[in-house]
Amino acid sequence: MPKKGLDKKGDVGLKDKQKHKVEPPKNYKVVLHNDDYTPMEFVSQLLIQIFHKDEIAAKTITQHVHTKGRGIAGIYSREIAETKTNEVITISQTYGHPLLADFEPE
Repeated sequence: MPKKGLDKKGDVGLKDKQKHKVEPPKNYKVVLHNDDYTPMEFVSQLLIQIFHKDEIAAKTITQHVHTKGRGIAGIYSREIAETKTNEVITISQTYGHPLLADFEPE
């Protein structure tokens, strides 16, 4: 007797194939948070170096972080978002700045 979901040839039926659709991976936003100590120029330079933003985009995002309390540095796959978040934190700590970054699902 064939197993449930398999026909006599052992192939998965159309219904079962539809249940196992592969979804694309989620994207994650890397978010920078405002603080009262990290210079805005430092944040702009991080955006240029780590997130490959041009100078205008970096200053726009930096201003958004400063005025709104947080800003999106970029949107990436989970692994890349996590790596870039860790880079921001490591570099900021190296220079003695308390800049906070994290990532969240889009």
